[in-house]
Amino acid sequence: MTDYLHHVKSIFLKHGDPDTSEGQMKYMRNQFAFYGLKAPVWMALAKDIFQSRGIPQGEELKTLVRLCYEEEYRELHYFATEMTQRALKKQPENFIDFLEELITTKSWWDTVDWLAKLAGEHFLRYPKHIRPVTERWMQSGNFWLQRCALIFQLRYKTRTDAALMFGYILRLSDSKEFFIQKGAGWALREYSKTDPEAVRAFVASNPLAPLTRREALKWLNNRG
Repeated sequence: MTDYLHHVKSIFLKHGDPDTSEGQMKYMRNQFAFYGLKAPVWMALAKDIFQSRGIPQGEELKTLVRLCYEEEYRELHYFATEMTQRALKKQPENFIDFLEELITTKSWWDTVDWLAKLAGEHFLRYPKHIRPVTERWMQSGNFWLQRCALIFQLRYKTRTDAALMFGYILRLSDSKEFFIQKGAGWALREYSKTDPEAVRAFVASNPLAPLTRREALKWLNNRG
């Protein structure tokens, strides 16, 4: 797997652009280094790598993903997450523990929200783990895991467990953390496209942060 990683790094470095890198680092508050690869570029490179080298399975997949996340360049974290996404359907029930590990590694909204989506897809295959795992996330004190507990259902539409979502939002309603307030509003806004009256009633009858309230009603208000 170290040879695989070296191959990825050499290709990404070759195609990187310093000017793009500077803007990317500034946008991400200088928390990560960047090769200067915009999304369409690194995704095309990743596709070629997957076709030529394949996607590892089992423990080798986890090893390579962890090696990528140990690196300082954010595009390698993206590469690892893309690889995880492509292999997700083949994973066993306990793979959610690995996704949780990644959520808490080099955490920022770009990878966390992506991984929350993957967790949501995994939960649809193994729904019995939804409540115990997301409850663990809620009790963790880690606001990134808590954000994932709020937003993992974003694509569920009519399959959304609204009671679970509403309950988690209320439990975090006094949080001062921007990403919690924003995540709660995002979850409500997406669900408002499925059950607008339920969201209107929830927002009207509960004390929510102004940011959460604005985000929750944005789609409904734009509809008039």
